[in-house]
Amino acid sequence: MKKRNVKMIMSIVLIPSLVFVMVKGGEALFTRSSGSTAVQANYEDENLSAATFAGGCFWCMEPPFEKLDGVLEVISGYTGGTEENPSYNDVSSGKTGHVESVQIVYDPAVVSYEELLDVYWKQVDPTDSDGQFVDRGKQYSTAIFFHNEDQKMAAQASKEKLDQSGRFDQKIVTPILPASTFYMAEDYHQDYYKKNPVRYEYYRNHSGRDLFLEKTWGDELKKEQASDKAYPKRSKEELKKELTDIQYEVTQEDGTEKAYDNEYWDLKDDGIYVDIVSGEPLFSSLDKYDSGTGWPSFTKPLVKENIVEKEDRSFFSVRTEVRSKHADSHLGHVFDDGPEPAGLRYCMNSAAMRFVPAEDLETEGYGEFAALFKK
Repeated sequence: MKKRNVKMIMSIVLIPSLVFVMVKGGEALFTRSSGSTAVQANYEDENLSAATFAGGCFWCMEPPFEKLDGVLEVISGYTGGTEENPSYNDVSSGKTGHVESVQIVYDPAVVSYEELLDVYWKQVDPTDSDGQFVDRGKQYSTAIFFHNEDQKMAAQASKEKLDQSGRFDQKIVTPILPASTFYMAEDYHQDYYKKNPVRYEYYRNHSGRDLFLEKTWGDELKKEQASDKAYPKRSKEELKKELTDIQYEVTQEDGTEKAYDNEYWDLKDDGIYVDIVSGEPLFSSLDKYDSGTGWPSFTKPLVKENIVEKEDRSFFSVRTEVRSKHADSHLGHVFDDGPEPAGLRYCMNSAAMRFVPAEDLETEGYGEFAALFKK
């Protein structure tokens, strides 16, 4: 996901207080807590949104959201209480009314609020009203804080659907509340799992969270975790070395290759087209047709979930850009002048894709699509 320029307006009030001992997972840390920072996000790009969730220890709530395409920032903090600029010591005492929470800055054109909710439910025990796992007290309880009416309705619908699914034996008690002032927690809490991986893993492994989630979600959770690992991201520096000049220009700099002078515009072989960066499956030769444009064109994606569509206002026009979900590669554009029945033309750049012949699908790990080409 390309980082957008996100400006944060912060007002800071320092409340010096010595935290003699902070206990999480049986670990004692000696540190000075100077109070939190009230955060009001002012997005230069008005198309960005914020979501706020409480799910117990905020150390554990950052990683699952930070790995999502479309998420630009995940901030650990405190919300829902009455005191201004509370310190960690204040909140953990349970006297301020705040709950540990995370605020997520995201691009709704890439990841929807409903998708964020789906991730949220798979991180918590929504039937526990007095804490989460080893952390006890209201300050560690769950909550969804909505920022507008659309989020409120989506959260209510999601909660009701989960409650009726029979996933949990007990009633879901997670409240849905209007968002209030969000205070950014002290710096040492931000990205704690990256800064202190050993301590974080010790706490997480002894918290009971993962045991509960595995028991509750089983293979569904494992499948999602496996899917996350299937398409690892690489740095711009790595891609610069691995890709050809045109592949890098197209996928990383939103370029366009020449018509009729690209690898796949007239290829008619059976097989699938995958992202040149990540390998995620994108299109099938069965949906390919000659559009007369000089670029490979398709009537529909092979795996719809791997396609992200975004508004593109470059070159003094409004078009719909097509990007890959996991690699965030620029692929091309989709137009509404295609053949029936859908009437769509996914006009792609050959340089953004790699063709996998039908006879090689099994050996290259795309066996699930082999049956499409068996006659």
